[in-house]
Amino acid sequence: MSRVGEQPVPLPSGVEVAVDGQRLSVKGPKGALEMIVHDAVGVSREGEELRFTARKKADGANALSGTMRALANNMVTGVNRGFEKRLTLEGVGYRAQMQGKVLNLTLGFSHPVNFPIPDGVAVDTPSQTEIVVRGIDKQQVGAVAAQIRAFRPPEPYKGKGVRYAGEVVVRKEGKKK
Repeated sequence: MSRVGEQPVPLPSGVEVAVDGQRLSVKGPKGALEMIVHDAVGVSREGEELRFTARKKADGANALSGTMRALANNMVTGVNRGFEKRLTLEGVGYRAQMQGKVLNLTLGFSHPVNFPIPDGVAVDTPSQTEIVVRGIDKQQVGAVAAQIRAFRPPEPYKGKGVRYAGEVVVRKEGKKK
C-alpha cells in the first residue's frame, strides 16, 4: 500500500500557500492555482510544508489523501518551475507553425489543421517539426499535448505522425509477398 499521502509537500521560497477550510490556493512567480480538497482529507500548513491526513480511517480516504497530496505537489511545482511537454512531427511534409493564438499543422490531410490554444497554456514551435507546450497546470499541459497528438498519432508501419519527444513507436513489418 502506498504511503504518498503521509509525505509532506515542501514549499520552496517564493511560493505562497493559503489554506481556507478545504480551499487550497498556491501563488508563485509563474502564476496562481486553486483547488478544492476532498472532504475526507484534511490539509494543514506546518511551517514550510503542507501535510495531508485522511480524516476517516477507510481505505478510500487514505487513497484520496495521496491523490490530494500529489495534486498539491504538482500545483507547487507548476507555479514555481512550470511544466512542459515536447512533441515531434515525423513524416514528409509534416509541419507546425504558430500564427497568433492558433497552431497551424500540416499533417498530410487535404486541409491544414488549425488548433486554437486555450488560455493558461503557451505553445512554441522552435522548428517546423517541434512543438513545445508549456504551462503551470500539469493536467492542462498534458491534455493540450494529447489533443495535438490525437490529430495524427504515430502509425506502426512507417512511424509517421505526431509523437511525444522520446516516445518509442514499435514498428511492424509490412506485408510479405
